[in-house]
Amino acid sequence: MNPHFRPSHMVSFEVLPPRRPDLITRFWSNVDQLLASRPNFISVTYGAGGTDRDGACTVVEQLVRETPVQPIAHLTCVASPRAEVRSVVERYLDLGVRSFMALRGDPPRGAEGWIPAPGDLEQATDLVALMRQVEAERIAVDPGFALRSAFKPLTIAVATFPGGNPAAGTTPEQEADRLLAKQNAGASFAVTQLFWNPGCYESFLELARRIGVTIPIVAGILPPTDPRRVRRMQELTGVAAPSWLLDPLDATSNAEEAREVGTALGRKIAREVLEAGSPGLHVFTFNQAGPALDLVRDLDPSDSNNASLSLPSKELI
Repeated sequence: MNPHFRPSHMVSFEVLPPRRPDLITRFWSNVDQLLASRPNFISVTYGAGGTDRDGACTVVEQLVRETPVQPIAHLTCVASPRAEVRSVVERYLDLGVRSFMALRGDPPRGAEGWIPAPGDLEQATDLVALMRQVEAERIAVDPGFALRSAFKPLTIAVATFPGGNPAAGTTPEQEADRLLAKQNAGASFAVTQLFWNPGCYESFLELARRIGVTIPIVAGILPPTDPRRVRRMQELTGVAAPSWLLDPLDATSNAEEAREVGTALGRKIAREVLEAGSPGLHVFTFNQAGPALDLVRDLDPSDSNNASLSLPSKELI
């Protein structure tokens, strides 16, 4: 290897389409700040059962047409007929989208007992396969599309739960098996869902590689700058926030101090997962550019700043 070679780390951000007209201006102000940092991509969420579909399509279309940054369009399949999901895939392809995040999703409120109709999609693996099928069909009948596909191949990201999925009751071993199935269906890379302990990511990466997962696994990070949001995410995901994270946040006396302490903790987590082998960071922004940019600004895994912040080893996780 070239002795002067230094690994480069990808940085990406996740945003949520504005749900009300009065939030649109603030949303794009935050997106513009994120774009100014020149991320590798920005992913746009979709909502359970496509509840944010129109807003998501509008945001993705504007990113495709007006910015140099590649958008990744989230798409879910739960509680949506196969034909409807296919039409959304085709709509995105017509807009010029070349990157997707294929997710099973959660049933919308009132549809918790959802069971797919015969022929409909049940898992993210099915959605990945459908995206590959639509792409192949277009390549077969349209030489121009085939050339564009060769120039800019379709990229499909998937989610994975490094500590297991509390909502589904899965273990890390089961999640690794699911990720292998997604890879075999045509997934290009994976992004982890929420975790806090860097050792959780490291252990999962080792497990996934051991069973044959070869696609990149990017660590998904939430800036822990607001103790209320950290607790809310604990409620929503079932992923417990450790005391070494919550105690320092709870000891702060105002929002500014909490942001400073949380940023330091978040950067420590980020450095450790990069050292463990993550090819980059995917930041869950919740449409707040400031904390997200603080987390990744000038981030170098070899940086020893805040070395006094002690995180648990993976043997303690």
